[in-house]
Amino acid sequence: MSVEREILITVLKLTRNGPIEHSLVSKNARIPAETGEKIIKKLVTAALIKWKGKVLEASPSQRVRIAFQAIKLGADFERVCRLLGWREFESITTKAFEAFNYCVEKNFRFKGRNGKRWEIDLVACKQPIIVLVDCKHWKHKWTRAQIMKTVEKHVERTKAFTDVLPSLYTKIKLSNWKHATVIPIVLSLLSSSYKFHQNTPVVPVMQLRSFLNELLAHIGTLTSFSQKLTKIDKEITEY
Repeated sequence: MSVEREILITVLKLTRNGPIEHSLVSKNARIPAETGEKIIKKLVTAALIKWKGKVLEASPSQRVRIAFQAIKLGADFERVCRLLGWREFESITTKAFEAFNYCVEKNFRFKGRNGKRWEIDLVACKQPIIVLVDCKHWKHKWTRAQIMKTVEKHVERTKAFTDVLPSLYTKIKLSNWKHATVIPIVLSLLSSSYKFHQNTPVVPVMQLRSFLNELLAHIGTLTSFSQKLTKIDKEITEY
């Protein structure tokens, strides 16, 4: 099991910049080539990596799954996370929302009514729902207090966003929307023992598709803010 774990970590390390020569995995993991090839075939069967000819390749979503599997096998969390780029975490999140026909805006900045500036990692829209996502890539072993603080800050951010939503009408392409229901969620790399705080969900990235699939059925139980939308002729409050 420790050998497989090291192969997973090595694959993460070597594929950060794209496809690699498959023989490099065994060399870098310092294990016999035959053993390395056997484990690589296992990863291919599990759809964790692609192997064509002498080349190995892993997509952003596959790399996140590889990281998850390595951690399950006992790999150090921080070591694994350092091998994942923020863009990969963002990419798999964006693709999950797009698979459910949401339009996604990344790193969305806006100015609240009181002049305070805010930034939201992802704004995902599908009429009449807007999901505001706070991505917490690097959190390890969150305490209850950390989760509470993170959620409460994101709910405050969501409230500020909802208050000025009519002035963001054009920027986030809400043409013909009459109203919107805005829902905050916190997205983490791994699952936590704390699934909710004040009805705001903390969702592991690998469970995001399942969450979105069930969102409409449970929307009434989640923290949400409603806003009527009327296009106004004033500048967008962003920076």
